[in-house]
Amino acid sequence: MTIEWDRPAVGGADAALTVLREWQDDGAPFQLHPGDLGWFRRFGSAATDSALRTWSRDGRLLAIGLLDGPGLLRLAIAPRARRDEELARRLALDLADPLRGVPGKGTAYVEAPADALLQDLLSHDGWDVDEPWTPLRRDLAEPVEDAGVRTEVIGPDRAGVRARVHRAAFDGSTFTDGHWHAMAAGPAYADARCLVAYDDRGEAVAAVTVWSAGPGRPGLLEPMGVAAAHRGHGHGRAITLAAAAVLRESGSSSAVVATPSSNVGAVATYRAAGFEPLAEVRDRRLDGR
Repeated sequence: MTIEWDRPAVGGADAALTVLREWQDDGAPFQLHPGDLGWFRRFGSAATDSALRTWSRDGRLLAIGLLDGPGLLRLAIAPRARRDEELARRLALDLADPLRGVPGKGTAYVEAPADALLQDLLSHDGWDVDEPWTPLRRDLAEPVEDAGVRTEVIGPDRAGVRARVHRAAFDGSTFTDGHWHAMAAGPAYADARCLVAYDDRGEAVAAVTVWSAGPGRPGLLEPMGVAAAHRGHGHGRAITLAAAAVLRESGSSSAVVATPSSNVGAVATYRAAGFEPLAEVRDRRLDGR
């Protein structure tokens, strides 16, 4: 049995979503979520297909990777395959070869499940660890408290509002209503929702997109942001609570999110919304390729 590496054909990312949903579990380590593919879909279906990498054996997917930014490959590995030695060795070889384009020349970064055998091999091969991230999780078995602000589920006619809040929340963002429509046209968005929160004056102040992986599975917040001019008033906590409530209504077992550990304000916001921090995670980094 041989591990096969592939750049899937047109529609490959859409086809991978079903498998990626099945790999999500509250007991599993933090890894690539269907919502990550859904959010990337803002660049269009062709770009998403082009960014996808897969590894399989006998036609069964064992690992799915997304080239999410310069030099960064984000990996999900099937639960049964995280300690699979053949897969780990093949992944390590492919990741070490810049000609493979996974993730390419220059400094390379790999985000992989913390319990994967691949982590040990990359460490042995000289991959260092990068800055820590903090994953956080909120159990959704019980109802979520009221957010205390007016929120709106954004549809196609209000995409511009969602885009404006995003740009106001993230420096350098070029997110447009066109990006929103491209994202919403993807299959991952069928179970997703965009929310915008408003202050007492009716001004849009915060936004979030939530992604379901299906009933009984963890849902993802990606991304959440508060407009820079409106920070410090509890809007981040409010929109996060609203997001958790929407995920609970969709049948999600929990809500998960991750943020750089250095962003202490974001960590505090999620904790204030009932999210519990999990063990920090670090990407692997290889310099000088």
